[in-house]
Amino acid sequence: MHSTLFKKVDYDLGTLVNSIDTGEIGLPDIQRPFVWKNLKVRDLFDSMYRGYPVGYLLLWENGLASDHRIGVGETQKAPRLVIVDGQQRLTSLYAVIKGVPIVRNNYESENIYIAFNPIEERFEVADAAIRRDKSFIPNISVIWQNETNIFEIVDNYLKLLTTSRVVGNDDVRRIQDAISRLEKLRTFPFMALELISDISEEQVSEVFVRINSKGVSLSQADFILTLMSVFWDKGRADLEEFCRQARLPSGSTSTLSPFNHFIQPDPDQLLRVGVGVAFKRARLQHVYSILRGKDLETGRFSEAHRIAQFDILKNAQSRALNIKYWHDFMQCIRMAGFRNKKMISSQNNLLFSYILYLIGRTEFGVEEQQLRMAIAQWFFMSAVTGRFTSSPESKMEFDLAALRQKTNSDQFIRQIRHVCSITLTSDFWSVTLPNDLATSSSQSPSLFAYDAALVLLDAPALFSRTSVAEYLDPAIHADHSNLRRDRLFDKARLASLGITGTRETNQIANYAYVESTLGVMECLPNLKEKLSHAELLRMYHVHALPSKWEHMEFLLFLESRRTMMAEVIREGYEYLTTDTGDSATEMDVSLPELLSQPESNSVEFKSTLRTCLHTGKEDKRMEISVLKTIAAFLNTHGGTLVIGVADDGTPIGIDADGFQNEDKMILHLENIIISRMGHLAMTFVHPHFDTFEEHRVLSVRCTQSSVPIFVKEGNSELFYVRMAASTRALMPSQIETYLKSTHRHRL
Repeated sequence: MHSTLFKKVDYDLGTLVNSIDTGEIGLPDIQRPFVWKNLKVRDLFDSMYRGYPVGYLLLWENGLASDHRIGVGETQKAPRLVIVDGQQRLTSLYAVIKGVPIVRNNYESENIYIAFNPIEERFEVADAAIRRDKSFIPNISVIWQNETNIFEIVDNYLKLLTTSRVVGNDDVRRIQDAISRLEKLRTFPFMALELISDISEEQVSEVFVRINSKGVSLSQADFILTLMSVFWDKGRADLEEFCRQARLPSGSTSTLSPFNHFIQPDPDQLLRVGVGVAFKRARLQHVYSILRGKDLETGRFSEAHRIAQFDILKNAQSRALNIKYWHDFMQCIRMAGFRNKKMISSQNNLLFSYILYLIGRTEFGVEEQQLRMAIAQWFFMSAVTGRFTSSPESKMEFDLAALRQKTNSDQFIRQIRHVCSITLTSDFWSVTLPNDLATSSSQSPSLFAYDAALVLLDAPALFSRTSVAEYLDPAIHADHSNLRRDRLFDKARLASLGITGTRETNQIANYAYVESTLGVMECLPNLKEKLSHAELLRMYHVHALPSKWEHMEFLLFLESRRTMMAEVIREGYEYLTTDTGDSATEMDVSLPELLSQPESNSVEFKSTLRTCLHTGKEDKRMEISVLKTIAAFLNTHGGTLVIGVADDGTPIGIDADGFQNEDKMILHLENIIISRMGHLAMTFVHPHFDTFEEHRVLSVRCTQSSVPIFVKEGNSELFYVRMAASTRALMPSQIETYLKSTHRHRL
């Protein structure tokens, strides 16, 4: 028969209060966010007064003998027990019995005033009317003050009561009995289950769930915050003070505040940041045990181990709560195109990005501008994909695990960009994202990513000169009273077409930012006349509007616009990837370093120049594929194409192409570039041979062209650009907009 994991211990209320005072029971400091409503506290005292049971307490033996103290006043004992379940109940009782204030979720301090009517034996939350009513004792805390005599309380109450009504002998006896009964609540019995010290936090949580009628699971953060109250109370207080300050608007304090327009964090969220930075862990499963000083191999507790681990956490938390780091990180979110908290669909995403920022800045020493751009790229990627929407701990753990083996800033940045590259594949942009946009949800991550892209591309509202960024930015107090998200096909028009379902009429592809008091359709002819052809092309491009969209069948319009919106989001993201300075850096690195990283916006690998490895024969499609990549590099920010390397970076050599010598291969490459792209293109192309792992490869370094470069394919000339790790042809309607909006070429 298995022994039990707990023992039953009986307490009374007075003993519990004294144990909290002395620190025998480690109830966290009374200055902690308190979530119970005052009405619930009133009902708790009413139930106790009437002799009803008010539930058990779940306590956990500390397991460490130490000289640490915990309590709400001067403590005499080391904490033997920590509270697992019943913290709000104990806090309520202690606050009222001792007459001390609590702190609400908004971090404002207040006393809980519970009033009692001895005549009617009724409890109420004290308000102005209750305080004026002489039949109430307005604050029952006075009943248990040590210096207060119970008979004196009765006498004072009767004196006030007789000023407003006649009090008979029966009333006096009833009042005396009621107040005496209230005072004796200090002897009210409580049952506590004390869990033994050497069980795990997972077992404690399982116990909590099984015996808690609400079935609410305890989080690992709950355990660690409680542990901080025991062994590092200042650390928990610092977390809560930071969170309190983050809720105060700028200018309301004399010191620099963590207030921002993206998140008002809670202590458990910032705790996760500290743990992530300290231990490169997202799962808190073992962190609690580590911080308790438990050796996960032997199961034994060690004071020295606990102190060492807490020192690591303290150092990490000081970085997490550094105001400068905090605000510098917020610039990363702004650089990603996000402007307000409504655009943040996942706070987990934002907080994990902060973990990465702190690791990059404080451990790897990444240059600030490079770090900000990399984190902005990461945040955009994880936002548009909803990376941390489901199973966030598992995904964060996976991402952090990849960083544990990195030793320098280059490896850190490459890892960040590698994850972005393999996540945002061509299929994501062309298939997944358009499907994600097929929603009427105003909280869709894909919608927020589209808004961020409009900010990054400096897009004005539709047929307006007011930028979308100004409208979305709460830090800019301009008047945008006429700017709003509005339907392109209004409800009346759709109803005339027999379309009334909100899933269709409210699709995000049917909305745009407009500056008009009338519907877009009614004003369209006049609005179009105000723009030049080039301005109209740009306007239609950034707002993902097909040509003659107003005449399209509605469902076809939605489908077309979703595809175009996905393209705009992609352009916004690629703005982040192309402005990081990758091309210059990666073109200057050695070949081994180049091949150690995945393909990116400035690096691509090709197995051959002209030979299909599947057939072993020359194939013009291989040549066209090479030319497309070169043209894309020339039209974007430059880059390096390495021929003789497989897609995964494995060198295979150039022998498969069957050239007589390397000079012949270079000459062939130059000939096809000139014949299909023009002589000017060749001036920006710099081929040379390298040896890597006993294989000869051809490196083609491309610098950014000063003119647009087209590739002849049959009777057409196509314009290619580099986007993330892929090459893409722009449609004719997009080319002029691209060249004008990016200012990357002289026309």
